[in-house]
Amino acid sequence: MGLLYYGADKTPAEIPDRLLAHVKVVTATKLRRSESFTLSWRHPDGDERGRTTLWMQPSIPLRFVFESPEPETLDPELLRDLAAMANSSAGLSLAWADEPLATIAPAARQPLAA
Repeated sequence: MGLLYYGADKTPAEIPDRLLAHVKVVTATKLRRSESFTLSWRHPDGDERGRTTLWMQPSIPLRFVFESPEPETLDPELLRDLAAMANSSAGLSLAWADEPLATIAPAARQPLAA
């Protein structure tokens, strides 16, 4: 599992490396253009119930940490889908399970309720 550190929060969000690699590319692209957006996910089973939404904007420190030392192979279709969500008013909504990216991709396309 990869880790996403945001702002001054010392507790990272755990996100699968493969999905986090895609989120990193979409986030870097948006923030490089000074485009803010929301990033949301449901808390995984075993964690406190609920969901988290972050306001992603260029002035807030952000760090991606990957479990694997090797870079992930990126899926262009998933990148397009995540970028389209990030560009929407609903923002980028993530969903994942302990499964391969082929299963993560369709779940990532399902936005969370506001």
